[in-house]
Amino acid sequence: MSNIPQDVSRRRFLTYAGVGALSLGAFALAGCSIGGGSGAGGTTTIRFAWWGGAERQKAYLAGMDLFSKQNSDVTIEPEFGDYTAYQERMTTQMAARDVPDVFWIPSPAVLTYRDAKIYRPLEDVGTLDLSAFSDAELDLFRIDGELNTLPKSMFSPVLRYNQTFMDEDGVALPETLTWDSLAEFLTDYSKNNAAGRKGTTYGAYHDMPFESFLRQRGEDLWSKDGRLAASEDGVAAWIDWWEQLRKAGATTSISEQDGIEPGWSDTGAKVLATFANSNHIVDEAAAFPDYEFRQRDVPALADAAPGYHFTYFSRFAMYAGIDDDRVDAAGALMSYNLNSIDLLKLVGLSAGAPPSLALLDEYEPSATPDERKVIATTREIAAMEQRPRYEAPAGSGSWRTVMIRELEGVTLGNTSVSKAASNFVSAVSSSVGN
Repeated sequence: MSNIPQDVSRRRFLTYAGVGALSLGAFALAGCSIGGGSGAGGTTTIRFAWWGGAERQKAYLAGMDLFSKQNSDVTIEPEFGDYTAYQERMTTQMAARDVPDVFWIPSPAVLTYRDAKIYRPLEDVGTLDLSAFSDAELDLFRIDGELNTLPKSMFSPVLRYNQTFMDEDGVALPETLTWDSLAEFLTDYSKNNAAGRKGTTYGAYHDMPFESFLRQRGEDLWSKDGRLAASEDGVAAWIDWWEQLRKAGATTSISEQDGIEPGWSDTGAKVLATFANSNHIVDEAAAFPDYEFRQRDVPALADAAPGYHFTYFSRFAMYAGIDDDRVDAAGALMSYNLNSIDLLKLVGLSAGAPPSLALLDEYEPSATPDERKVIATTREIAAMEQRPRYEAPAGSGSWRTVMIRELEGVTLGNTSVSKAASNFVSAVSSSVGN
C-alpha cells in the first residue's frame, strides 16, 4: 500500500542542490553511488536508500548527519528519489546486484524483493537492538518465520475531514459510522452546503480503505499462499459503493479532479472529507494551513467480520550481499532508525508512526497538533483486535494500475461494475499466478 501523500508520485527526482547542503561526508546523487566499504582511518561507509519529497529528504539527511556524528567511524552515503524513481532505481540495482546496504521497501515489493533473495537475515546482527519489541511483536514482523525485514513505520486507513468546513456548515459525521450512513451523510452535504462543496473526492482507487472494506466482509486482499483473495463480489461491492456516491453528486467528478487519482493540492479545498493513510495528515494538512483537519477510523459494515482492523508496517531491510565487515555498521544504522528519539524529532511522523509504542510515547510531548492526531489513531488501531494480514505477493505490483483502468471504464460508462470486478480479479489473479 502506498505510504506517501497523494501528490508525492507527481514529484520528480530530487537532487542534492534541491534539499540544501548538509555535512554528510560522502554524499552521492541517487543512482551515482560509488559503493560502500571501509574507508581511510577505519571508517565504514554504509549506503542507505529511501524515498520521499523535499522536506523528508532534508529531515533524513539531517538525521543521517547526526548518526555519523554519534558514530564517527561510520559514514552514510544516501540514495534517494521520489517513490517512482526509487522503485525504478532499485530494479536496476537488483539486476546488477548492487543494492544499497540498508533500504526502504515499497509496499508492493516486500515479497518480490524476498523472492529476489536480497534480504539478509537479521537475527545474528549484534548491533541491531530489538529490545523495544516483545517476542510476539517480532513474530508479527517475520515473513514465513524469518526475521529478514523490520518495520520502519506503521499506519492505517482513515477517513480525514475538514473540521473548519464542518463548523462553517453546521454538520457533524454520524457517531456510529457505517458505509451506508457515510454515503447518506456525504450525499446530503453535497446537496445542501452553501459553498457548493462536494462530500468527498471520487476515491475508489484508495488501496488501504479498499482492503479494510474487504476484510470487513470476511475476505482479504491477499492470501497466505500469495494469491489474490478478494472475490468478484467483494470488488464489485466496493466499486458500486463509489459509483452510487458519484452518481448522486456526492463526489468531485472525474474531470473536476483530473482523473481517477486526484491531487490533494487541487481538491483539498473543494471537499469535506477524503480517505487517506493515518500519517498523510502531517503533510497534507500543512498544504491548507487555514483549515483544521481531523481523522477517524474508516466506516464499518453493520455486520463487519471480527478482526478486520489492521496496521500496515512499512518495512526496511539489510542487503543480503553486504560485506561482512559492514554488517555491524548497517545494524547500528537500522537500530538508529528503530530506536532513536533524536532521529524521530528530526523526521517526525510524515512517513508514519514508529513501530515502537514506547518511542511514540517519548515523542508525543514534542509532537505537532497534527502529529498528535496520528498518535491517537495509531494507539486506537493498535488496541483493536486484528486478524492476520498478508503482504502483496510477487507479480502483484501492477494491481493498482489494473484497478484504475477498470475504474476508468466504469466512470466513462464503458464497463459495468460487475464486468470491471471480473476483469480485475482475472487480471490480478493471472499476474500473481492464481
